[in-house]
Amino acid sequence: MLSLEDEKWKELHGGYKMPYDASIALRAMQDGIDVWDELWEELHHQGDVGVGSYAAIPQLVRIASEAPDRDWNFYGLVATIEVERHRKDNPTIPAWLRVDYDNALAQASALALADMITKTDSATTLSMFSVVALAKGELKLGAMLSGLDASEFDEWLEDRLAWSELYRE
Repeated sequence: MLSLEDEKWKELHGGYKMPYDASIALRAMQDGIDVWDELWEELHHQGDVGVGSYAAIPQLVRIASEAPDRDWNFYGLVATIEVERHRKDNPTIPAWLRVDYDNALAQASALALADMITKTDSATTLSMFSVVALAKGELKLGAMLSGLDASEFDEWLEDRLAWSELYRE
């Protein structure tokens, strides 16, 4: 795993296709500072992600695994980066990062499965299911779950299953 002190972070690109040193925000997160807005903004942008986005995943998972509480931000960002890395115009994961990235995605899935016992809000639940699907190689299912909001989910249920007409809540 790329150490947060490694100078390589300064060369890695984020979502804007320009260098973004994610190690600064990740160190702040490690110290308990809420930097989710910055990470969401810098690690992906309108479908674009970079090698710095991929390198952040093992560190995000390490930090989250030590945290007492994980919410939709963690699962949602992991899912977003994993889905968007498959876009044709985003870079592939470099060989030096591949094993750490894959291991982190598997660990994020394990955290999601453990957190499903206690989490009740729909945004976190959808994000957790997305991470589990993605870690299992179900890219389309993970992308669908990651991209749905509550209103789209309700609309899909109505269109496909006539939910309000045929089902009890």
